[in-house]
Amino acid sequence: MPNEAKIINDPVFGFIKIPRGLLYNIVEHPLFQRLNRINQLGLASVVYPGARHTRFQHSLGAFHLASEALLTLQQKGQFIFDSEVEAVEAAILMHDIGHGPFSHVLENTLIKGISHEDISLLMMEQINRDLGNQLNLAISIFKGEYPKNFLHQLISSQLDMDRLDYLRRDSFYTGVTEGNIGSARIIKMLNVVDDSLVVEQKGIYSLENYLTTRRLMYWQVYLHRTCVAYEKVLVNMLTRAKDLARQGIQVFASPALHFFIENNVDSDFFNTHPEALHYYEELDDSDIWSAMKAWKHADDKILATLATDMLDRHIFKVEVHEHPISEERIEELKGQIAREMDIPVEDAHYMMSVNTIQKDMYNVDDDSIAILYKDGTIRDISEASELLNVQLLSKKIRKYYLCYQRFG
Repeated sequence: MPNEAKIINDPVFGFIKIPRGLLYNIVEHPLFQRLNRINQLGLASVVYPGARHTRFQHSLGAFHLASEALLTLQQKGQFIFDSEVEAVEAAILMHDIGHGPFSHVLENTLIKGISHEDISLLMMEQINRDLGNQLNLAISIFKGEYPKNFLHQLISSQLDMDRLDYLRRDSFYTGVTEGNIGSARIIKMLNVVDDSLVVEQKGIYSLENYLTTRRLMYWQVYLHRTCVAYEKVLVNMLTRAKDLARQGIQVFASPALHFFIENNVDSDFFNTHPEALHYYEELDDSDIWSAMKAWKHADDKILATLATDMLDRHIFKVEVHEHPISEERIEELKGQIAREMDIPVEDAHYMMSVNTIQKDMYNVDDDSIAILYKDGTIRDISEASELLNVQLLSKKIRKYYLCYQRFG
């Protein structure tokens, strides 16, 4: 039966149907299949062992929610062509296609000045060529260039299907049950006014839960002190490997990883070297794990220690401060690390990390969500909500993390 849908059993949403044709061909494409080899939550499994779900699963979940949202809007009288429905579904399927291994870690270590969103677009254009230019409309909607703005908002906005899926999915796999948002309820309350997504008044409590949940998930999962510290070990390890290569020291790596260790890849380099995208497409989590297993036995003490830390879950110690960490404390720590490891003090920075982490739960400019009342008036969630104290929520939370190698 050529028109049969492919059915995938998803533990979060149940059965997800992928129609044969363009959408099925995207899922079958090697660049989409690569997402099976990239963990959605990077290194969060160091704290939450169940958090081993992939970008592939997340992309299918976001696709499922987009299908539900489009159906809801059509049922409420919004005229959306079948071609537009398929294009939004195609765009949301591919929204994360450009992610590298370990989430955002690569963006500032092996690659500088080019984001995964930029790379997603390059990959979409490649898939478009491979599929006979059937994705022109999807790419136009993804970029926000298509006249119907609300279609783009389903893919990228405060209430996009990406966020609704990852909060729900990450809550499910981490076991952080407080993170379970009412995505179905929010989707059922969606509507469009003046070409913008709005939420009907009845959905206000689900939205309050959504905004509160997002804050909780950030501090309890995404910015958990142990996850941050483990990520810093990984960043410093990759930085050390790159610095050794710059000194002419041979560092074991797969061809794809080797390319990014040997070259100084920024956006100009990426755009003028077509092979950069090819090698990036070959990279996934396993390139880095396999490199670590070799680096554990490297002659370089710093690289070997960091790789051992990663493999044996020997995580940097973390101190979280309310105020910036003094230069004296940093210098004192560098001296201690240099003595303990018997390395030059100028190399001690590889064994530590100083970071400022800031997250606003609600930013009036970014997080405005329009609430539609029965009389047709529209108010922002910050005015409409009785529960949300927006002044409190808008308060910037800034924490200073000092991470460093444990001894003894």
